[in-house]
Amino acid sequence: MVNAYIEITPFDFMKYEVDKATGYLRVDRPQRTSSTPPCLYGFVPQTYCGERVRRLAEGCDRGDGDPLDICVISERPINHSEVLLRAVVVGGLKIIDRGEADDKIIAVLEGDYVWGNATEVEELPPAFLERIEHYFSTYKLVANEPPKITITGRYGYAQAAAVIRASIEDYRENFTQAP
Repeated sequence: MVNAYIEITPFDFMKYEVDKATGYLRVDRPQRTSSTPPCLYGFVPQTYCGERVRRLAEGCDRGDGDPLDICVISERPINHSEVLLRAVVVGGLKIIDRGEADDKIIAVLEGDYVWGNATEVEELPPAFLERIEHYFSTYKLVANEPPKITITGRYGYAQAAAVIRASIEDYRENFTQAP
């Protein structure tokens, strides 16, 4: 179980990110394609993809330097962002974006009447997982440029928990000070 801060909903054609300096949500860029996120998309607060996360990903030069991304599946639409919710982690996607580890944790909304009993990524419909993979493999595509993103696989709860723990440790090392 984790908290998830939602930046983007399945109804957004804009990519938003929390501005690290101010804490406010800002427009990062318009989505280049007609595809929208197939689920709620945001990050796990107080996480950071640094060296420990990089070590869990083969073929990466570094972590992406951002909080750990999360996709949250809900049967009921949540149509605005800037919300904090509780999510049950079921797995994730191992993604390399320009040499950086950029994992996407997959979770279901706590208490969701349709998806709430899922505990492993394999319990979700394959077509839905394919939609999530397709979105992340295409959301940064630029015409006449080679793809910058490689999805190297899916993983279950145990690996997702390891990535979350690593990102919490990366955060503590980089952003908390000893008294």
